Amino acid sequence: MSGTPSLAACLRSLRAVVFDTDGVVIDSARVHAAAWQGAFDACLSAAGGQRPFDPVDDYLRHVDGRSRLDGAAGFLASRGLDLPRGDPDDAPGTATVWAVAARKEELFTASVRAHGVAAWPGTVRLLDTLRCEQMPCAAVSASRHATELMTAAGVIGLFRSVVDGNEARRLGLPGKPDPALFLEAARRLGVPARDAAVLEDALAGVEAGRRGGFGLVVGVDRTASGSNSAGLRRHGADVVVTDPGELLTLGKD
Repeated sequence: MSGTPSLAACLRSLRAVVFDTDGVVIDSARVHAAAWQGAFDACLSAAGGQRPFDPVDDYLRHVDGRSRLDGAAGFLASRGLDLPRGDPDDAPGTATVWAVAARKEELFTASVRAHGVAAWPGTVRLLDTLRCEQMPCAAVSASRHATELMTAAGVIGLFRSVVDGNEARRLGLPGKPDPALFLEAARRLGVPARDAAVLEDALAGVEAGRRGGFGLVVGVDRTASGSNSAGLRRHGADVVVTDPGELLTLGKD
């Protein structure tokens, strides 16, 4: 039986929704993870005797949702690799944290240019319904590429505002798990955090939503086994879904 989608009960009392970008709006998390794997495995190989970077567990635990520099530093520290911080203009490589971050950027950019990224269909359905309900939405990302990628995926017009890595750097906003990015997005929508929802797939992101006092924090677990659900709840998710489209109900025409 056909039906008209409507918002699930947990969203109906809210006034705005803030979406994380990578892994929630666009299918780019796998590209990020693969790029990190290439950058980190070169370091681990040079160190000798280190197990390779795990693009699922290590990615979710150490780099997902964080800025490139924070992600690089966090993972390297977890393996006991004490590289010098270096400088932002360091060439891609393994000698400094900035060099590792630059190598990740190089690999990610090459992959996106070769293959592109797509928007998640369930998220697009939710965004379309939110627009019909006149509930404003914003997108947030630590990545400098977020606006470009969402434009290419054809979904940028579904957001009233985007706070991406370029904006974060311009405004001096700290990265997740600090809630500054989400709070800036809510401010731009003109809605207090308590009246807005956050949708996130990263542990650091749901923690940021909880710290920011948002009225609803939704964790998105796209792992095949649902292995990230418990972690998302521990870090502050009120609800965990496998896809944002689950936040829609189907009513009769």
